[in-house]
Amino acid sequence: MSLDTPPVTEPASERRHGRFSSEMMAGGSVVEKTEDELVGGWRGAAGIATVVALFALLGYANLWWFLFAMGILVAIFLHELGHYVTARWTGMKATQFFIGFGPRVWSFRRGETEYGLRLLPLGAFVRIIGMNSMDDVEAGDEARTYRSKSYPRRMLVISAGSIMHIIQAVLLLFVVYVARGEMVERPGAEVAVPASSAAADATVTGAALAAGIEPGDVIVAIDGAPVDGSVALGTLVRTHAPGDTVAVSILRDGQAIELSATLVAREAGEGIPAELVGAPVLGVSTGNYFETVEHGVGAAAVNSVTDIFPVAWESTKGVIKAINPVNVFTHVTGSNDDITTRPTTVVGVTGISDDVGRSQGVFGVLFLLAVLNVFIGVFNMFPLLPLDGGHAAIATYERIRELRLRAGERYHADVAKLMPFAMAVVTLLGFLFLSGLYLDITDPL
Repeated sequence: MSLDTPPVTEPASERRHGRFSSEMMAGGSVVEKTEDELVGGWRGAAGIATVVALFALLGYANLWWFLFAMGILVAIFLHELGHYVTARWTGMKATQFFIGFGPRVWSFRRGETEYGLRLLPLGAFVRIIGMNSMDDVEAGDEARTYRSKSYPRRMLVISAGSIMHIIQAVLLLFVVYVARGEMVERPGAEVAVPASSAAADATVTGAALAAGIEPGDVIVAIDGAPVDGSVALGTLVRTHAPGDTVAVSILRDGQAIELSATLVAREAGEGIPAELVGAPVLGVSTGNYFETVEHGVGAAAVNSVTDIFPVAWESTKGVIKAINPVNVFTHVTGSNDDITTRPTTVVGVTGISDDVGRSQGVFGVLFLLAVLNVFIGVFNMFPLLPLDGGHAAIATYERIRELRLRAGERYHADVAKLMPFAMAVVTLLGFLFLSGLYLDITDPL
């Protein structure tokens, strides 16, 4: 499919696209308001008061949810601030800067930009004029459009949001590493520590309880075979049969201890697959084993940067798995319990923040926010419209086409031809969101 601009030029408003298409391609609302249409006065004050009251209610209900929600709000604001500052710096005209989508809750104008809040807390946007060939602008403003600027300037502006997420992640990791240290994964499977004494029986049962295994112990070997993690522990145990006695090597408070345990058969129960009923089990709930490594300021600064790369790689793989409709369908139908392929929303991640906050405190929540910032930054740059990465891909395509033209001659792709693809992406993202929300509500992580 060619993205060439049609040889016969016509006003973009006369092409076959509606307001939704224009706003999707422009990255936000294309409707500008006059001074008397801005939402100020008592209406704006009531809107602000409502938002503040909702955050206060969230803080009263759960401190960790409140802290995490504030972190997300800051991340969204800084993402758009990156677009806004770089747009102004490169000579582009930004007419709107809003947190949220939908109807205006509160707004005001400073200079040529309208700032404010909108009703639906689904993100934020900065309206930069002339994002593509579908965006009508006044003739006098053409020189200040996004599409009129050089390729390096367009790439800087469109990637600035993701760059801000990476900067936030680095700063958050630095704070965590300096204040608490870095949690480094080590070989072994740590026996889960129950949230309360009443839950202890859910973490250590059967053979493990009889052998003297306690919550917090780290299982490092079964019959001399090293345990690399919680998955490896289950694999090693299932090489035996119920009734077998195995040697269990553990670490308890840093001390090596050798125990002997007789495996038992897994009983049927809710959520237990039929093929695992009767399989040998040790009787422990485990997670991967992490050791806290303390860093000085210099080491924390270096590691906070270098650790971004593996997290970004894992985020890339996670995005590819999450957008696979087959994975989504199998999770919704209950035939897939692999958490690494499950779609989730901010509702599910916020629920996790409560568990993290209770077990690791504020620095655990800050670390979770750092990982989330990397994920959002990576996801946002996937070359799919209407994501920022889609606009970056178009800018790159236009630059390649310009290499065949005379020096200084510009080329603008006809993005109207990409509308079916963009609508398919929006449909897929909507499907992922609704599926993830359903799972987060019916089967919390």
